[in-house]
Amino acid sequence: MATLRRLETDEDEVLRANRAFYEALQSLDLARMESLWVQEDWVMCLHPGWEILIGWEDVHRGWIEIFRSTAQMMIAISRPLVHVAGDTAWVSCLENVTTTNAEDFSTAVIEATNIFVRRDGRWRIVHHHTTPLPGRVPPGTSNTVQ
Repeated sequence: MATLRRLETDEDEVLRANRAFYEALQSLDLARMESLWVQEDWVMCLHPGWEILIGWEDVHRGWIEIFRSTAQMMIAISRPLVHVAGDTAWVSCLENVTTTNAEDFSTAVIEATNIFVRRDGRWRIVHHHTTPLPGRVPPGTSNTVQ
């Protein structure tokens, strides 16, 4: 009797790469984050409130700065939407982010788009773009000061 096995689709692989990106971000793991990116002068990253970072050198410096200034980060991803077109793919999702550092604690709901390219059979990120959604409160939190 033949065993039926579900083959992973491109969409599954891209969503797995997207999860790996957020796992690296949440764990503040710079080495893992580095391994997920295409390291070329044309990659881009836009963090909330920042100017766009263009090129791996600037993108890398941005991650170093975020990881050094953040004590802890928790991210819950919702509503991931994926589209694959050949060797390019993108994921749009909501990030429910909580961060702490030496001075404060913050929560935000952020719309994100991550663009991936397939290189050597592996999906790697080339663009991360985030936009905060003002007035949105992450689920399970309150906007009332206690």
